[in-house]
Amino acid sequence: MTKIITIITLFICSLISAQTVKLTVSVSGLKNNTGMVKVGLYNSEGTFLKTIYKSEASKIKNNEVVVTFEGIPAGEYAISTYHDENSNGKLDKNMMGIPSEDYAASNNAKGFMGPPAYKDAKFVVNKDSKIEIVL
Repeated sequence: MTKIITIITLFICSLISAQTVKLTVSVSGLKNNTGMVKVGLYNSEGTFLKTIYKSEASKIKNNEVVVTFEGIPAGEYAISTYHDENSNGKLDKNMMGIPSEDYAASNNAKGFMGPPAYKDAKFVVNKDSKIEIVL
């Protein structure tokens, strides 16, 4: 009986670990190596650009950055990223609310007269993956 329980437990653990993936995000096209790049991972349309599911920040080398989200559940996501040139931890905007620091979204989605839509930025991850975003 102990052997059966052990085998079932190992099987369940392997299923759980198989459902998590690693997502590597490469951000290129940065105009300089000043500051940091912030990458936000969103897991639903309702939270897109409002509540970050997970985030990573990285210093810039050779005008590009690579960050990795490990152990995330397989599923649908979108990414928003920006170049925090002055390292103040936020996307700076001008008096009219227009971002004054470079930003981008997954699928290189662009918004018209505003931020990109989740439907344009979303992608599905069901295995270890890499995506590229150009600022």
